[in-house]
Amino acid sequence: MDKKILIVGYVWPEPNTTAAGGRMLQLIHFFLEQDYQVTFACTAAESEFSYDLTSIGVSKKPILLNHSSFNIFLKDLNPTIVLFDRFMTEEQFGWRVVQNTPHAIRILDTEDLHSLRLCRQLSHKKSLPFTNENWLDQDQTKREIASIYRCDLSLIISLYEMDLLTKTVKIDNGLLLHLPMMYDAIDVEQRNNWLDFEQKKDFVCIGNGKHAPNIDAIQTLKKDIWPLIRRELTSANLYIYGAYMPDSVKQLNNPKEGFCIMGHADNASEVISKARLNLAPLNFGAGIKGKLLNGMLSGTPSITTEIGAEGICGNLAWNGIIANDPENFAKAAILLYQNKEKWSLAQQNGIAIINNYYNKTVLQQKLLDRIGLIKKDLAGHRSHNFIGAMLLHHTLASTKFMSKWIEEKNTRPQ
Repeated sequence: MDKKILIVGYVWPEPNTTAAGGRMLQLIHFFLEQDYQVTFACTAAESEFSYDLTSIGVSKKPILLNHSSFNIFLKDLNPTIVLFDRFMTEEQFGWRVVQNTPHAIRILDTEDLHSLRLCRQLSHKKSLPFTNENWLDQDQTKREIASIYRCDLSLIISLYEMDLLTKTVKIDNGLLLHLPMMYDAIDVEQRNNWLDFEQKKDFVCIGNGKHAPNIDAIQTLKKDIWPLIRRELTSANLYIYGAYMPDSVKQLNNPKEGFCIMGHADNASEVISKARLNLAPLNFGAGIKGKLLNGMLSGTPSITTEIGAEGICGNLAWNGIIANDPENFAKAAILLYQNKEKWSLAQQNGIAIINNYYNKTVLQQKLLDRIGLIKKDLAGHRSHNFIGAMLLHHTLASTKFMSKWIEEKNTRPQ
């Protein structure tokens, strides 16, 4: 049987604007290296930042929601693996995959638990504590967990989310694989190319403007944190980079106060590498934060919150300082900005985190082994997932007929 993978994308990958885009490109490269024929299908329109997938040998396929043309496309392609980019695409297209290519291994790349991020956002907005009980009560949580059960394997990016799914929801480990971002190990040669403490200057904050946690973090910096830092470090600047910044953020630009909204960075790693410190005062969110990992890869320590550092480093020491309230966050930033010894130790912590948890060679082998194990006895693997089979029988039936109703409605003259 030919090795073919169909990736059903939520959006076309934008590795230079989002961590999710970088993550997807890593997965695409993995499958190309394993000699898979890769096809990327998506309902969204491409943007100016969309990656040129054809340049690396990936076939692109625009697809329609609630349209039987996807069935014909599936049967013609006959993929051995279908990878869903986030649970929403599995909801939309999963039943069609089951119906038309039942032999295909179904993999869900969660990116992060969207329901967790949403629940935390609502809790933050209402100034209420987040609890697992509140999360489990959310409709989106039930949808996302159902999607995980319906797939043969779900890729989980965060250590925290692995614990949440296995210990709180009691999902079988056989349906999950902890697979974070994947990088080459940081070696001496890479370390020697980094700028040193004296060569790095100022602060940086990176995050695209379509992501609510980023907007909230920028507003927190402007209102509560940066004035405290700037009062002590009068010549320091904070450079904020990110595509799709709304006008509400652009209006915060004030170079006289050292608060500089820069817009999209053509090379995020380059701008992070020049800064002495990476700031990420995240009040809510989920998954792991690509901006903080980029800092580690560039030798730039970070100040972040517990939410920012969550699920990234296990029991290893953080690559900087973790502080939750604005006053302590500012104090930590001022301390690390001025203290070379503590700054250098934080940088070394970042190397240890990347090399222990994000080693591409180790992680790719884990993924390859798990796919091989499932492929060896797909029927047996599915027989142990009764909840998934039950959800496919009931939930997808309703999704299927709703989709067919919409398709029929769309064909009728208005």
